[in-house]
Amino acid sequence: MPIKVGRPDPGEYSAMPTTAMTASETTEPLTGASGETGGERVKLKKELGLIEGVAIIIGIIIGSGIFVSPKGVLATTGSVGMSLVVWVICGMLSMVGALCYAELGTSIPKSGGDYAYIHEGFGSLPSFLFLWAANLIFVPTTNAIMALTFAKYVLQPFFPGCSMPDDATRLIAALAICFLTFINSWNVRITTKLQDVFMVTKVSALVIIIVAGMVHLGKGHTENFDDPFKGTTTDPGQVAVSFYNGIYSYAGWNYLNFMTEELKQPYK
Repeated sequence: MPIKVGRPDPGEYSAMPTTAMTASETTEPLTGASGETGGERVKLKKELGLIEGVAIIIGIIIGSGIFVSPKGVLATTGSVGMSLVVWVICGMLSMVGALCYAELGTSIPKSGGDYAYIHEGFGSLPSFLFLWAANLIFVPTTNAIMALTFAKYVLQPFFPGCSMPDDATRLIAALAICFLTFINSWNVRITTKLQDVFMVTKVSALVIIIVAGMVHLGKGHTENFDDPFKGTTTDPGQVAVSFYNGIYSYAGWNYLNFMTEELKQPYK
């Protein structure tokens, strides 16, 4: 059969087979899933149970804040009694926020936390702006504070009675951030196990501090409670700073909502 070379005749276009595209093929975005799999979208693996979820919340709340904030609260309030009032109010505010986020997590079972909720309620632009600010400002600065606090506690025994070198503090803080970032990116299960270990360690440290304080009070050292509100500040700015320190130490109750889709039973 001879092979025709060159431009086809106009009448030959009508003889060519054509395949029309359906509306779904022209309008639906690619999801990465074929029809053989039922068209299911890509989902995160549900690898976190109830214990891991509780450990994540406790491990994040009991962070560097509880070990550095009490000094700031007491210094800005001016008295023991007022500092205790600030701690109670901050705890109540954090509890209300945690309950609201628990309701949001079960009503909108999507990972992403604040970004997912803002996207559902207000659209893509506000959620994008929040995510941009969080990735460039909120989260990095919080991680830097925690890492620097960790580095100072590590170096303190080696420099008793003198100032610690800034370069060494920053180096240890940077190594800690890089190590934890690598672990979180590598494997979720290893991350949760490491989180469990950190949680037990931090809770044990708090128990030791509490027990030591109760023993000290039991020995009759109650002079700080003779007039607990003596010296209370009347400066609204100082009171506001004390609340900031208290809220910071409770921060972390919303972090589990960033991984809602990874929970096996999020309603628990």
